[in-house]
Amino acid sequence: MADFLRAEARRLANTVIWSWQGWTAAWASEKTLRQWTILNLLSACLAFWLDLATGERALILALGVLILAAELMNTAVEEVVDHLSPQIDPRAKKAKDCGSAAVALTAMAAGLAWVVILLG
Repeated sequence: MADFLRAEARRLANTVIWSWQGWTAAWASEKTLRQWTILNLLSACLAFWLDLATGERALILALGVLILAAELMNTAVEEVVDHLSPQIDPRAKKAKDCGSAAVALTAMAAGLAWVVILLG
């Protein structure tokens, strides 16, 4: 049992390390990740400043995190596509555009949540 727990702890530690490496690599090269992070922090501050219900605040915070996750996934798609297809290819463009659209839809969901909360 002790060996199992040590192995699981090692796996968790590696996951944390690799995730942090992914974040820092994307942060260093992706201006949009930095922009979304700033907007997410502003949104979170506003969510705590306004008199929102706990569920409303949780929704705003969760959607902000999802925007960052979508941006990281989009970055991963773009990196792989650029590596595998350095020349212009309509399929590569489609993959990259779909990743961008995923970020846009996630951001629209967050914006819609803000509108509904503020108007409701």
